[in-house]
Formats: sequence, structure tokens, C-alpha cells
Amino acid sequence: MPDGRKIAFRHGEGRGPALVFLPGYMSDMAGSKATALADWAALEGREWLLLDYSGCGESPGDFADGTLSRWCDEVVALIEARIAGPVNLVGSSMGGWLMLLAARALGAKVAGLVGIAAAPDFTDWGFDPKQKTALAAGETIFEHNPYGPEATPTHPAFWTDGEAQLQLDGAVPFDGPVRLLHGQDDTVVPPEISLRLAGALRSSDVQVTLVKGGDHRLSREQDITLLLQSVAAL
Repeated sequence: MPDGRKIAFRHGEGRGPALVFLPGYMSDMAGSKATALADWAALEGREWLLLDYSGCGESPGDFADGTLSRWCDEVVALIEARIAGPVNLVGSSMGGWLMLLAARALGAKVAGLVGIAAAPDFTDWGFDPKQKTALAAGETIFEHNPYGPEATPTHPAFWTDGEAQLQLDGAVPFDGPVRLLHGQDDTVVPPEISLRLAGALRSSDVQVTLVKGGDHRLSREQDITLLLQSVAAL
């Protein structure tokens, strides 16, 4: 990056549109969905790109410095530097919010979107008034992490930036095909968020698939199969 940030990534050449996977909050490119997409794309001879945001996975930096704006700049810079043709963005959880921001920045370069438990605007609906007051006062808050022993932090800079990047209260200016996958048993991001996103998107080609028994991660074998089928259909 121009300011010296180094971003870890994996890139495979092939036909386009290139598949670009955007991980969720505190996740990275080593996750099961990311690797399954990369493996599938490689077998199909399609171009693909995985990355770790700064402060995450193999990318150096302090996670506390991370914001949607900062990570979106990294996604856009890497795509523009490495991929000549169109891209399909696949965003998981927070990555589903980032894909909307990246699509705005990249314009016509983005051919399609696939959201997996997409979580746009979670700084708004994901915190109670007491937590918002603490974050607005510059405090870091910690919440139970269902996927690990350490609590999940939310830093005030991330929250403040997120509140300036809300998407669901207006039209989301994307006209290409969009596929939104969401587990009905998701206790982290309510399935209603995908329905709100479908309504906000300007595109007329939007499909929402609710997965019975699916949790937030949607990483069971049948969930991965559904993801690959959705990507292939684009």
C-alpha cells in the first residue's frame, strides 16, 4: 500500500470473472469457505484471489487499527493491482458489508456479488444503547466469542467508521446479479438482514436462500456445496 502496509494474499490465474473472497470479522483466508472457493476455482480454471486484511491472519499490523474504510482500501488496491478483468465478490459476514463498499469503489469492474450471512450495518443493529455509548466515548468493548476462548473486541475506531458506512437505509447502487445465503439458525446475524439487503439493492436480479439448520458460519459440507453452486451459477 502507498503508506507501507503489506497485505498477504494468494492469487491464481485463470478465466474471469475472478473470484475474490472477503473474510469476516477476525477471520482470514485460511478458513474453510475461502479455501474451498480457491480449490474449486483452480479446478475450473478460473482466476481467484484470497487476502488477509491488515492486522488479520498473515498480514502485519494491529487489529485495533482496522476499520471498514481501511480494509476496503486494501481490497480495492489489491484487486486493481492484480486483476485486469471483472470480479465476482464473495463476502462472509462482515465481508458482506465490505463487498458492498468495494463494489461502490470498483464500479463496473464488479460483475456479481455473493453474500454469506452478510452483515451490513452491524455497528448499528448489533449493539445495545449501553454498548454504543461506551464505544462513542472511546472505550473498547468485549463480547462472548462462540468460536474461540478469547472474547471478541470491538474498538471505537471500527465502530465510528462503521456508523459512517451504513448501507441499508438507502438504495445500494449495484445492478448486477446478487446471491445471498443465510442460515435460519444464525444467532450472530439475523436472517432478516439478508432480506433487508435484498430490498435495498438496486439490482432486480437478487435471490435470497435461507438454509434450514444452517448457523452463522455456513461451513458444513452441504453449505459449502450450496456456496459453490451459487458461485458457479453466476
